[in-house]
Amino acid sequence: MTIMPDLNGRIALVTGASRGIGAAVAIALAEAGVAVAVNYRERADAADAVVAKIKNKGGRAVAVAADVSQATAVAKMVDHVTSALGPIDILINNAGMAIVRNIDDLTEADFDTTISVNLKSAFLCTQAVLPAMRAKKWGRIVNISSGAARGAGAIGVHYNASKAGMEGLTRGYAARLVKEGITVNAVAPSLIETDMMRGRSDLAARIPLGRLGQPDEVAQAVLMVLGNDYMTGQTIILNGGMAFV
Repeated sequence: MTIMPDLNGRIALVTGASRGIGAAVAIALAEAGVAVAVNYRERADAADAVVAKIKNKGGRAVAVAADVSQATAVAKMVDHVTSALGPIDILINNAGMAIVRNIDDLTEADFDTTISVNLKSAFLCTQAVLPAMRAKKWGRIVNISSGAARGAGAIGVHYNASKAGMEGLTRGYAARLVKEGITVNAVAPSLIETDMMRGRSDLAARIPLGRLGQPDEVAQAVLMVLGNDYMTGQTIILNGGMAFV
């Protein structure tokens, strides 16, 4: 029985991978022998640093700029990654944003932008990589969701909606793609110590474990999901023992 996933030689695209969870996942994939495309929208220096870290350890990686909420940009990104590394086998839909808003302060623009970046991007990227996965009869898609998909969370109802939608997308694709050798799962972390949670150390009091989670712990869960051929349509929850409130 293989415990560590056999991903050597695979090609992965990780969206929003210049920092935080995305960067940790990209580095973990590279350590497992995967060639990694590090997507970013604005932080070129940070993305280049992730690529440099991977290359310094003997891995293959490229940084690729794209606004993954835009179909044209996604198509160009996938073409670039395919030319640079090869056809994409693994997609990690991690790109996201968190605009903190109370109900009375939430605007239509806040809602639309959040849905576009957090949910529509996962749809666009998934559609773009499916032809290559289908050609190989093998593919792995992992959507980075959140505990906010099931609980109130600390960001706002727009964020809740985007992450709940992502998990619906996960189940819908999983049911339709499993016979083609493609699995689709979600990993749902809560209160991870990233830039998104900067200055919110007070939230640790809500976690029974007594601390915020770490990006590397999310990356471990992603690798576990990628290595399981029989798991699809599932959401792996990482929350330090919190109830969904």
